[in-house]
Amino acid sequence: MSKFAIYQLFVRLFGNSNPNPQINGNIDENGCGKLNTITTDILSKIKNLGITHIWYTGIIRHATTAAYPAIPANNDAIVKGKAGSPYAITDYYDIHPDLAENVAERMSEFEQLLDRTQQEGLKVLIDFVPNHLSREYKSLNISAKEEDFGESDNTSLHFHPQNNYYYFSEKTLTLPKANNYVEYPAKATGNDVFNPYPQTIDWYETIKLNYGVDYLNQKSRHFSPIPKTWRMMKEILMFWSAKRIDGFRCDMAEMVPVEFWAWVIPQIKKKNPDILFIAEIYNPEAYSTYIGQGGFDYLYDKVDFYDTLRLIIEGKQSTRLLSELWKKQNGLETKMLRFLENHDEQRIASRFFANNPHKGIPAFFLTACMHKNPILIYFGQEFGERAEGESGFSGDDGRSTIFDYWIIPSIQSWQNADYKIEKLPVDTQKIYNQYKEIIKFSLNEIAITDGDFYDLMWINLSNINFNSDKVFAFLRCHERSLFLCLSNFSNHEEKIKVIIPEHAFEYCQLPTAKLLNFQFVDYFSGKKLKISGSECIISGFPATLDTNSYAVYQIK
Repeated sequence: MSKFAIYQLFVRLFGNSNPNPQINGNIDENGCGKLNTITTDILSKIKNLGITHIWYTGIIRHATTAAYPAIPANNDAIVKGKAGSPYAITDYYDIHPDLAENVAERMSEFEQLLDRTQQEGLKVLIDFVPNHLSREYKSLNISAKEEDFGESDNTSLHFHPQNNYYYFSEKTLTLPKANNYVEYPAKATGNDVFNPYPQTIDWYETIKLNYGVDYLNQKSRHFSPIPKTWRMMKEILMFWSAKRIDGFRCDMAEMVPVEFWAWVIPQIKKKNPDILFIAEIYNPEAYSTYIGQGGFDYLYDKVDFYDTLRLIIEGKQSTRLLSELWKKQNGLETKMLRFLENHDEQRIASRFFANNPHKGIPAFFLTACMHKNPILIYFGQEFGERAEGESGFSGDDGRSTIFDYWIIPSIQSWQNADYKIEKLPVDTQKIYNQYKEIIKFSLNEIAITDGDFYDLMWINLSNINFNSDKVFAFLRCHERSLFLCLSNFSNHEEKIKVIIPEHAFEYCQLPTAKLLNFQFVDYFSGKKLKISGSECIISGFPATLDTNSYAVYQIK
């Protein structure tokens, strides 16, 4: 499909208007965002940023300390924070009750949000969490003829292909803190802890699901007959697909065998050919397997692209490294979902990262414009969210908490300004407008959405008029549409001359460039400069780049 832009929106935090939340506060003390606070007007404002898809995070019912009629609170020993992790699922067929105005109508309220979002012209993604579930999983919504996870397992066996879980017979689970929670026999923990003693750093609140891999026997694989977990997960995907979901962000997809994905994704796509599957994956060696064999449409570009850009933003690496990076991806760059923030990563503007939202701008330009890949921004990123202070379980670590009832100050400021950008501080407006400008440019120009990429760094490495440690330069072209793109990671203005070699013009189908005169038009300001092709090739195109900035010149 064409290039697209995802807005990740964590519902619990997005609509919470409490001005004074308490550290470790419960839902009554701190409040919680609701599905019905995401109105058509808000969706319109999000779309105006250039967004095409919304990933609603924390939708499916998960472990929490809040109690409701017919939905008891979970044991706090297996809930991280007061609100709980959205990835400790307690019912794959249910909407989280915290998010509903009327708990009894929570599925209907979600379906109404789905309708509002799609009627606004936005596509909807939700999480699919296949690798693990809550230690107190219990579905309220399966029919009497269906069995729940673990219901018919042989608990005397550590492993059986048709068990849902891995067991430690005659062992009781020992959790990191004293509690009254009893699990006997103990089950393996979600992050592949195959013993009954998970630690504080582990995903101790979750149980690892069994897809037919015997991890304690050389990871032997038992996929015939089809494991029960496979069939149950297929039904869950069918359930949500039938509600006209446009795609799934698949949590920790690489911890589930690729054979499962190769089996299930074609079956879901047979029912809905346009549905998207995006894999959270951190092993570059498995990228091609999860695309080619597994059938995923896109993968997280965290270990390669995000990690490298972060080092460049922090001044610990040179922009030259990016040239090695895209070559290493060997054609997979169009299949990578690129981002600078999400619920797992520290905010750019936090003191743990760049301590300045402007430093992320040149990097975001590269995530959006280097290749044909889709992009992701995390709600509040467009306003320079800093994630300051302690919230509860998450502590103070530069992330927006996923475990607590809390707020996002930058989003709250936007809400208090009646969602009008012009009412926000001037510096916030500047950040927002740069994100908007980049997103819309990246989605509206065919040279970016469908064109070719030409790296200009190789020819400029020895160019004394070009700072190849702080500036990255490339061309994007499609037929007669040609753009020179520049990113400046320097903390001061850069006056440069970018050599565009004859080979680059030939690559972009301008074989007689040295005989031609060109007009370079600043895409965003409209300023024009005439220069000959021979001058571009020999001495370079002159440009002045502001601190932490980007520039685009259309070459005519």
